[in-house]
Amino acid sequence: MTIAVSDPPARMTHGFDYTKLVLYGFALVLCVLIVLPMSWLVYYAFVDKDGAFTLRNFATLVNDPTLLDPLITTFTLAFSTSLICCVVAAPMGWLVARTDMPLRRTVRLLVTASFVTPPFLGAIAWELLAAPNSGLINKVYRIVTGADADSHLFNIYSFPGLIFVVTCYTFPYVFVLVANALERTPSELEDASSILGASTWETARRVTVPLVLPAILAGALVAFLQAMTLFGSPAILALPAGFHTMTTKIWSLFQYPPKPELAAAASLPLLILTVILLRAEHTILGRRSYAVLGGKNSDPRLIRLGWLRWVALAMCFIVLLNPVFLPYAALFNATFSKVASQFISFSNFTVHNIHFVLFELSATKLALYNTFVLGIATATIGTVIAVVISYLTTREAVTGHKALGFLATAPVAIPGIVLGVGLFLSYTRPPFVLYGTLWILLLAFLTLAMPAAYQQMQSAFKAIHPELEDASRILGATRLKALRQITAPLLRTSVIATWCFVFVGTIRELSAAVMLFTSETKVISVLIFDLNESGDLAAISVLGLIMLVVTSGIVALANRLRLGGGSVRLRDN
Repeated sequence: MTIAVSDPPARMTHGFDYTKLVLYGFALVLCVLIVLPMSWLVYYAFVDKDGAFTLRNFATLVNDPTLLDPLITTFTLAFSTSLICCVVAAPMGWLVARTDMPLRRTVRLLVTASFVTPPFLGAIAWELLAAPNSGLINKVYRIVTGADADSHLFNIYSFPGLIFVVTCYTFPYVFVLVANALERTPSELEDASSILGASTWETARRVTVPLVLPAILAGALVAFLQAMTLFGSPAILALPAGFHTMTTKIWSLFQYPPKPELAAAASLPLLILTVILLRAEHTILGRRSYAVLGGKNSDPRLIRLGWLRWVALAMCFIVLLNPVFLPYAALFNATFSKVASQFISFSNFTVHNIHFVLFELSATKLALYNTFVLGIATATIGTVIAVVISYLTTREAVTGHKALGFLATAPVAIPGIVLGVGLFLSYTRPPFVLYGTLWILLLAFLTLAMPAAYQQMQSAFKAIHPELEDASRILGATRLKALRQITAPLLRTSVIATWCFVFVGTIRELSAAVMLFTSETKVISVLIFDLNESGDLAAISVLGLIMLVVTSGIVALANRLRLGGGSVRLRDN
């Protein structure tokens, strides 16, 4: 490879080198983002209103039924969701990865659409579909069966309804893990089983399933974790039904009169359990209980389903009705219908809802402005920090680089609602009074986005050999100059893709934002949440479709640009 150098070699300089100062400055920023709010969270969990040390907050948490019941509900929700996700997603992953089912790529694409859809928006869409009285599905049921006006087929405002909606937007995590594991598993062992006389289904049971069992278990843990830390869907569906989960209970503890000590005490177990589950997932995925010895592995062998392949495809599309087709149709119907709970017809069609949201609803312009300002700022600053921290850890450029890597990935273990509590406690008093400004939301979004951005950029750095940087430094360039002029241009595509993913994660974030917003700092996700409380489902549908179009376009662009960085997990809300 020939490298053209247009500028003369950099000469050695004897001036002050700011490199170490800048690099340690970025490390300090990372520490402030993560350590400070978590420190205040721990402090408040162990003090009373007078600031004295106490364990009474935890005693209240255990003994008060209004706090204990949400904990039991949360565990039941998480366990049920995890189990259903494995039952539904694991067979779908097998069908897509290991059979000749038609339209396998289309099924994958539609599962990705489930990732793009914010869970709180999906919950609102299912309100339109399955509310007891006004839900479109229940209306069709009453028309077809002639049932009474009070009867209904589904009631989304119930605990089973909450499990159903959370499962709709959690099963893709299990699907992706299982499908990827099956595609990476060579077919030699299955071929050997077939040669020895085993049937297709016996081979699947005795060979394929044990090979992918770690991925299934890891997927179950991820589903459990997502359901346990989710805020948006429980707030939209559980509160009207009269019960709480832990996330909604923590949020309610900041309503008047606020109880920050109890909120901190309730957040701490959720944080610890999240760390344990993530560690368990890492341990399971890191196991290598099975290994294939030999030369180059062959491509996975596709199983011929015969006429059953069309049955399998129909089952996949029936599953995908729930997170994609029906919710999107409900949002589209409410957007262009004069009454959100009525079907579109020639007499009912209107574009007034769009005009109202864009030009008459006063909160829209401010929310759109705040959302895009925060999205652009978070994506830009977060990507820069991720680039520098990834450089420090992969090139081992500073003392303590392993600790920096830990801090950069640590926020993945912090539920959004817990981070919101920590930031509220940190920045509502001198010397850093940021509550009521966009700065506190920027800190929250930066913290939540850091793990995905860091992992993406770290993978990109590992793919680039450091010899070009070394040559630049030999010629007199500092580390910062080598990073800016040599490495960064080589990472351009990965940087753009990371920027896109951070931007998408920011504009769909609700759980931390709902703890930190004021009337002047609302973002689109919070505006949608507020409009749901006032019952303006048509306006929500317009905003929801805008959000889906923007996020889908940016995710599609990022996926085209991404260079082997692996999939990025979007945080649920």
